[in-house]
Amino acid sequence: MDFNVKRLAADAGTFLSRAVQFTEEKLGQAEKTELDAHLENLLIRAENTKQWTERIMKQTEVLLQPNPNVRLEEFVYEKLEKKAPTRMNNHELLGQSMIESGGEFGPGTAYGNALIKCGETEKQIGGAERELIHSSAINFLTPFRNFLEGDFKTILKERKLLQVKRLDLDAAKTRLKKARMTDARAAAEQELRMSQSEFDRQSEITRLLLEGVSSTHAHHLRCLNDFVEAQTTYYAQCYQYMVDLQKQLGSFPSSFSNNNQSSASGGASISVPTIPVSASLPNVSSGHGSSTASGGFNELRSSNGSRKARVLYDYDAASSSELSLLADEVITVGSVPGMDSDWLMGERGNQTGKVPITYLELLN
Repeated sequence: MDFNVKRLAADAGTFLSRAVQFTEEKLGQAEKTELDAHLENLLIRAENTKQWTERIMKQTEVLLQPNPNVRLEEFVYEKLEKKAPTRMNNHELLGQSMIESGGEFGPGTAYGNALIKCGETEKQIGGAERELIHSSAINFLTPFRNFLEGDFKTILKERKLLQVKRLDLDAAKTRLKKARMTDARAAAEQELRMSQSEFDRQSEITRLLLEGVSSTHAHHLRCLNDFVEAQTTYYAQCYQYMVDLQKQLGSFPSSFSNNNQSSASGGASISVPTIPVSASLPNVSSGHGSSTASGGFNELRSSNGSRKARVLYDYDAASSSELSLLADEVITVGSVPGMDSDWLMGERGNQTGKVPITYLELLN
């Protein structure tokens, strides 16, 4: 019991001595041992590394998961060491809605078929996004988090211990200056030598840990390369998926009639201007076939003759001046002077009416 009391008293005395030394330094009443410039630079670099690593991690997490509520949920499950429930991401939700709506409108219709194809592509993009998040979490975020929760916490611990040893050293220097008696000076000198030795030892330990930050930078550089590679793969997959989808939609009609037109319009149809589906993408051409088809329609209009054409998709006439179509049937089409360039006059037996050219394929 006596030993514990003495130990407690000694610890209290040491703590009080450090507190006094720290206060006097702040008030400018005591000298302070400065760390060497190299060690100071290492400390600054380590602190900067910690701050920027935290910032990069935070922004990467926001990039990979923009929803803060989901990020919070994932954080809670991670702390509880439980697996977060699997849910569809935004691309997959959009894809599911498109597929369901396409089935409702009918896979045999142009619009329904296009919705299903778009939905399938959105789901593919959603799968690629999952792979990006998984790869980035393992190869990029986890090493950054390990540094913050492991190596840097060790650096902080040793840096605080170095600060304690410095206070002990400066307190010993102060006591030596105040010592007047020979015995007191001898004891103070002995204490100073021990404090100096402990301070030098702790400085070396801290320096070695701080120099290890260079290895951390090299490791994080490899992680950064992995992250860039994961993004490159993701964006390449998305680009290829969209190019494939664009090719599939290239033959789909993009000109439709207004089904809500007034009966007082005298049967005249209102057509929406044709918008090309295949937008310009790098190294992707619209294909030779579509140019040939456009040329065939232009030639037909200029000759005022007629040709056989195959119907690509079902079409419901919007007015009495139009002709309803069934997919894969063959009709005769021709041009009438003054007719809109997006339309031709179709003939099936004794039935005639306007038909949209985007639903047709001219036959040789």
